[in-house]
Amino acid sequence: MKRILSLMAATVLVSTSVWAVDLNPALLTVQKDFRDLSKEIGFGLSYFPMAPAEPLGILGFDIGVEATALDINEDKPYWKDMGNFPEMLPIPRLHVQKGLPFGIDLGAIYSAIPSSNISLWGGEVKWAFLKGSIATPAVALRGTYTKLNGVNNLDLNTMGYDISISKGFTILTPYAGVGQVKIDSEAKNLPAGITLNKESITETKYFAGMRVSFGLINMVAEADFAEVPAYSLKLGVGF
Repeated sequence: MKRILSLMAATVLVSTSVWAVDLNPALLTVQKDFRDLSKEIGFGLSYFPMAPAEPLGILGFDIGVEATALDINEDKPYWKDMGNFPEMLPIPRLHVQKGLPFGIDLGAIYSAIPSSNISLWGGEVKWAFLKGSIATPAVALRGTYTKLNGVNNLDLNTMGYDISISKGFTILTPYAGVGQVKIDSEAKNLPAGITLNKESITETKYFAGMRVSFGLINMVAEADFAEVPAYSLKLGVGF
């Protein structure tokens, strides 16, 4: 219940923009702080599935809006040095997916966090090599990429892959998976005398979610776990 309430609060923060902070690694002076910051924010800005393993099909299409609450370690110096960040960093996303033949889905996301300098875009390719049936689950492989924009002092991108499984029951489709996220992070335009080396970090991630379908309308709830957890909700329209 606490996590659900926190996610709802994060959604409110997104819509009302009651805080204003910028991501600025140039304010950090310790390499470990930069690595830990890159690990947390990199995971939060990586690609979250927000969909079961089963493919959309050749005529399938889905578009939705998401709200993710990233449970950052806000008491750590690498967050405090940059300002008054909230306990749960809200990350809104626009998410589009399109079905193709042979069990392949393509997807794309875009995000811009209000009252901050953080925005990003990304894409995915998912292949359901087992499409699933009334009696058997679907199993899919996914490759992803995201790129941070808007932060003059930080060049960050992520690449990931995962395997997931799902099985529908009436209007409910639970799913779960495991994968890895590679985060490449480089601080730029640093003050004189400050040196922060480029970081390349690989994190193992686990995720589980549930899609509830009401005809053309669907809702998805998902939890992703790595260095820090992230909790997401999505409202979508698809067929």
